[in-house]
Amino acid sequence: MIWANIVLGLTTLFLLVYAILIFSYRKWFLQLAVFKPASATYTTTFTIIIPARNEEDNIKDCVTAILEQEYPKTLFEVIVVDDHSTDATAQIVTGLQEQYANLKLIKLADVLQGKLLNAYKKKAIDTAIAQSSGDWIMTTDADCTMGRNWISSYAAYIEQYDPAFVAAAVIFKNTGSFISIFQCLDFISLQGITAASVSAGFHSMCNGANLAYKKEAFHAVGGFKGIDNIASGDDMLLMHKIKKQFPGKIGYLFTQSAIVSTLPMPDWKSFLNQRIRWASKADKYNDKGIIAVLACVYMLNFFLLFFPLLGFICTHYLLYWLGLLCIKTIVEMTFMIPAAQFFGQQRLMWWFPVMQPFHIAYTVAAGWLGKFGSYKWKERKVL
Repeated sequence: MIWANIVLGLTTLFLLVYAILIFSYRKWFLQLAVFKPASATYTTTFTIIIPARNEEDNIKDCVTAILEQEYPKTLFEVIVVDDHSTDATAQIVTGLQEQYANLKLIKLADVLQGKLLNAYKKKAIDTAIAQSSGDWIMTTDADCTMGRNWISSYAAYIEQYDPAFVAAAVIFKNTGSFISIFQCLDFISLQGITAASVSAGFHSMCNGANLAYKKEAFHAVGGFKGIDNIASGDDMLLMHKIKKQFPGKIGYLFTQSAIVSTLPMPDWKSFLNQRIRWASKADKYNDKGIIAVLACVYMLNFFLLFFPLLGFICTHYLLYWLGLLCIKTIVEMTFMIPAAQFFGQQRLMWWFPVMQPFHIAYTVAAGWLGKFGSYKWKERKVL
């Protein structure tokens, strides 16, 4: 019974710390003002880089959405880096090149000449940067789409605030399935926390599907040197390097016109593989704040996952568990509701309490396997 009470005490403690974190994120999020561009001269030049592997179903929509932006065509180029695709990805891009002069294609296979890597995406981005003409690098994923003012929103923000690195929001498109709704809600929380914490200067968080950085800043920090053997982390780990060398020069573009939309994973297996990939870089952060937060979140979910086992000792522990679960849900909803409203997905909030057990289980599994396991991504096994 003593150890059971210890577990109860630790779970309560972690929940208390977690609640303080969530209320802090909520406060920062509510303080965010939607970016309203002043009169922009539009002189910033961009290179938009899209790493792509077997994306024949998505690449045309992604590239077209960028090339048809409301931004001077002479001020941006798009570079697609074909990462050893075995489908028609490269051919589709080649066909689009006949229509768009500012579209380039790089075949990573020609660059690597059979060399094996653990971080193909970083190599793809690094290769494209070496051939880029823009002063600013923007990255997105091949399954993403965005509104017509995506680039101009970045340009206005850059010209107004002169940052070195800018992050913006990514949302999942809801396809209506249970797994889709789950991912949409999970991503609302992640993106909401990113917006709140980056704007408050608390975390170095971002998503590689929607970010931009000054090319000279990338070179100043040595690019991906030191993190180039890590499969993931082309976004947050690079952001931390730039933040360290350019303090006060990290920005968050908080506006609906800069949001990028992407498709959710189609099934639980691919979803878990994605989250294991994200979790695999958790112990690579030099940002101690992120490490502390991740540890707190993981331990809370770990205890909540296994807490019901104490019900075999005494049934009143199950009541404690239900109470803690309800408190966690209510605390999270105080943050999730305004975040979901900003992302235009507030109707999904009815599902949020139902998703709690699934969220707890996946958090524990992905965190554990990200540290001690391996996973497959884009048909490659990553160690």
